[in-house]
Amino acid sequence: MNIRKTLFLCALLGAFILTFVMLSPGTLSLEGIKTHQQALLSHVDHAPLRSALTFFAIYVAVSALSIPGAAILTLLGGALFSLWEGTVLVSFASTLGATLAMLASRYLLRDWVQQRFAQQMKTVNAGMARDGAGYLFALRLMPLFPFFLVNLLMGLTRIGVCRYWWVSQAAMLPATIIFLNAGRELGKVASLRDILSPGMVFAFTLLGLLPLVTRRLFSRFLPSAKK
Repeated sequence: MNIRKTLFLCALLGAFILTFVMLSPGTLSLEGIKTHQQALLSHVDHAPLRSALTFFAIYVAVSALSIPGAAILTLLGGALFSLWEGTVLVSFASTLGATLAMLASRYLLRDWVQQRFAQQMKTVNAGMARDGAGYLFALRLMPLFPFFLVNLLMGLTRIGVCRYWWVSQAAMLPATIIFLNAGRELGKVASLRDILSPGMVFAFTLLGLLPLVTRRLFSRFLPSAKK
């Protein structure tokens, strides 16, 4: 097991270094993608399939390795591809990257955390078994919780991979479409704060909490209604 973990860590480190070599400093910044936008558009026009596959692979690597820049890549996807193409590419790439990051956290950290904090994790696991999909849905929709942190935390729980995949993909879809749509007018975006206004953040938070609140209300009032 130690050898496997060592090899896994070496593979992660190698992928991390390779990604940083391919993406020079400043590439995953708003100014960086604006600077290279026309060149990238020309490349997409000449080789659309190869461009889409390259974009997908880079997005998966950035998401899986928790490298800052996924939101910037989503804006770039909106600038380079049509809305439906960008939605397919970003939705599946972000979910695959998130799942790989979750599995890395689970493989490397969960056993130690489960043993070190056995009593606390017993409560967490019970809650995840009961409302795991609802909690994940809420965390994914709330912009206050960073993408990489949700992946790390979910890896420490016993949530199933399939459930993690479909809940993540569904919950991240609204923000994905909003960022892709903003990317279609990339030149007008001065900051990521211009995209998610306080009102929109509040709306996302309410939407994320809706399944949990609904479940609690049903569990509280439905039994009394039956009586």
